[in-house]
Amino acid sequence: MKSIFETARQDDRLSTSVRMVQAGGMADTLRGEGEYTAFFPTNEAYSGFPGEVLDAVLDDRERLAWMIEYHVVQGKLTMHELAQMEAIETLQGDYLDVTGPPGAVRLNNATIVQPDIDCTNGIYHIIDRVLLPRAVEARVMRSI
Repeated sequence: MKSIFETARQDDRLSTSVRMVQAGGMADTLRGEGEYTAFFPTNEAYSGFPGEVLDAVLDDRERLAWMIEYHVVQGKLTMHELAQMEAIETLQGDYLDVTGPPGAVRLNNATIVQPDIDCTNGIYHIIDRVLLPRAVEARVMRSI
């Protein structure tokens, strides 16, 4: 078994997310000690953003790290455990709304499409949308 980052790096469906984690300086966190739960959007999840929006985020390391931290929470949470919650605080400091039954958990407006990928330093779930705090999402969607 490998770390969250190393395991995700081996999945071709997550290459965009992995590239963003590296560019945002979060790879060491997701390789390191501790227990984390990460939510990785599929490559297709980024297709809703114009290339220039992604490029702008990738060029701003601070903004990128902030966005990645919104996809990670402290502690190891399985999909079953998430289904028992209403909200969870991210490393970024904002909260994700959790809705749906154990087989169809949603975080804000993203659905977990592959749950519970166990790693040495936690767990990750693959999601179908990029998670953005509501204020940021409204701004991004206006620019599309």
